[in-house]
Amino acid sequence: MTAVQLNTMNTELWQSIGAIADSEPMMKRLTRYAKKLAKEKEDPTLMTKEEFFAKLDRVEKQPGKAFENVEDLDRFIRSL
Repeated sequence: MTAVQLNTMNTELWQSIGAIADSEPMMKRLTRYAKKLAKEKEDPTLMTKEEFFAKLDRVEKQPGKAFENVEDLDRFIRSL
């Protein structure tokens, strides 16, 4: 995002906040939503839909091992 776009978005945000500043219920809703957004940003485990599917594609390309039954799997794990 360019500096001009960021500045425009920032201006729009503050204008919108100013428009609802005199309404306590709306300000409470905005505060709750802003807290929710801040939590999302802090969570490093969140990923976009595109990132998720890209990760699945990478995993599918990796070599894997299949087991006929649980006992074979158990033997393999114990051998590690």
